[in-house]
Amino acid sequence: MRIDKYLWCTRYYKTRSLATEACKKGHVKINKKNIKPSKDVFNGETVIVRKNQINYQFIVLDIPKNRVGAKLVDLYRKDTTPKEEFANQDLLKFAKAYYRKKGEGRPTKKDRRDIEDFNTLEDV
Repeated sequence: MRIDKYLWCTRYYKTRSLATEACKKGHVKINKKNIKPSKDVFNGETVIVRKNQINYQFIVLDIPKNRVGAKLVDLYRKDTTPKEEFANQDLLKFAKAYYRKKGEGRPTKKDRRDIEDFNTLEDV
């Protein structure tokens, strides 16, 4: 089975075209080698998928005939993603909060109205 179809069948990507784009951009590797979307995947191969700044790693156990339900995905792959990958994601959330807090930055419509009201009071 093609790798883009496999990633779609095992629910790593919502559509097959998204899986194809990820392969073309180099976000998918088989046995640590960049691959094309048409590359066939076989049992026992290690696949690395970079998605949302996390490197998901898994071993192919079996090839599904078509798209499977979310509860059945573990029958076709063994997840070997290190826990540090998810810890790094938590650190990125804290880093984003440091740069800009919610509500700061560009003024909202309410902020603009308050500023205009304040300026009209100064003119009086």
